[in-house]
Amino acid sequence: MEKNMILAWILILSTAMAVARCQDYYSHGGLYVPPPRKVTYLHFFLHDTMSGNNPSAVPIVSPNTTTTGFGGVIAFDDPLTVGPDITSEVIGNAQGLWVSTDKDVLTLMACLDIGFTKGEFNGSSIIKLFCSLISADLTFLPVLCGVLERQIMQFG
Repeated sequence: MEKNMILAWILILSTAMAVARCQDYYSHGGLYVPPPRKVTYLHFFLHDTMSGNNPSAVPIVSPNTTTTGFGGVIAFDDPLTVGPDITSEVIGNAQGLWVSTDKDVLTLMACLDIGFTKGEFNGSSIIKLFCSLISADLTFLPVLCGVLERQIMQFG
């Protein structure tokens, strides 16, 4: 019983000391203002080639029961270039999958990893996951996350 009382007093005193030391859990200063973000605009071209001697995209599953290709899966490893011509300088590649996800209209869901192998962003990557209605006039392709030379990129 005496040991329990000693233990109880030790716990009470150590708790009281911790509370006394941690009274200033807030700051009297102003609000935290984060440093301004560095904004970078990336311009590159992705070349998706499904035919010829050296295709960069290959059908994995090709159902023949729908006109939209519903359920079809395509794997790709596409080059990224600095210009719209396939012969311009290659700065990386995009690897991933296209999946046809709608029975009625051509809609593609894609998961891709864009990796840079040359230039200022060598070693950096961007991961995208999106669903795109192919016949739409405007399509948004959100970015999930990215790594810029061992630093996490922020989007938003």
